[in-house]
Amino acid sequence: MSGVVWIFGLPCAGKTTIGDALRDEFSRRSITALRLDGDQLRQGLCAGLGYSMEDRTENIRRAAHAARVAVTAGIPVIASLITPTQALRRMAGEIIGERFLPVFIDCPASECARRDVKGLYAKAKAGQLTALTGTDGAFERPEPGVLTLQTNEHTVAQCVEQVMGELVSREWLR
Repeated sequence: MSGVVWIFGLPCAGKTTIGDALRDEFSRRSITALRLDGDQLRQGLCAGLGYSMEDRTENIRRAAHAARVAVTAGIPVIASLITPTQALRRMAGEIIGERFLPVFIDCPASECARRDVKGLYAKAKAGQLTALTGTDGAFERPEPGVLTLQTNEHTVAQCVEQVMGELVSREWLR
């Protein structure tokens, strides 16, 4: 398996949870994968970037290039980043190339707010945080045909099974 599973969606939708579970499934199959998570990237490679559209674009550009380097070396990548616009997802796909599988985590904002352990949605509601994706920050739903996981309706295991099935159908896995 050499490709990039690019998991995107609202904050607290389950991107990291699904990404970690997917990495665990790869490991169970003796596949070592690179995990790129938005929160972790912002502590290092993307430190100093804010949440303006310019900074978000740079964040996604850096993550996509890191993913491309890994895939070129034959290392599969599981990336979890909000990636709020079609343009950003298109850019990531263009940088990575044909081995790019976008996966949309479709979870209602109300459920994301309920799951929010960081208090981001509460801060946004109180006016202490602006431009939170899914509240006053824009999020564009993907185009039809993108693999969509509904984390409020399916278990983590069911979601991982859907991704693995897609990887098999693309003949990225056997």
